[in-house]
Amino acid sequence: MRQLKSSSHGVYRLSYHLVLVTKYRFKSINAAMLTDLEIITKELCEKWDCELLEFSGEPDHVHVLFDAPPTVEPAKFINNLKTVTSRLIRKNHAAHLADFYRKPVFWTASYALFTTGGAPLEVIKKYISGQKRPSEEL
Repeated sequence: MRQLKSSSHGVYRLSYHLVLVTKYRFKSINAAMLTDLEIITKELCEKWDCELLEFSGEPDHVHVLFDAPPTVEPAKFINNLKTVTSRLIRKNHAAHLADFYRKPVFWTASYALFTTGGAPLEVIKKYISGQKRPSEEL
């Protein structure tokens, strides 16, 4: 089991599973691009004080598993990740992407983000509901 992380005021472990899909779901990601995407994602995670736990993908999407501190707003991080990776991938793989896109696009506007790790919700609900409530006498 992964260790909890701590800040000056609390402990946490916030893990996310992010899925990014190419525009029009075109199968435009090749092996070199996937490697570059992983490197860029790792560098961005470090800049945002996040930790990249796992990265992989297929020709039309990527999966990113990362931990983030509570100070990171996931939507802002994802927006930055999509913007930077799109810009750099389009710059470094322009010839390959010209076969797929006429406009400067790479990712679809949407994404999928899931929280991960820890016990299932039903186990947590049962644990919370089983807490010993204070008696009226206190």
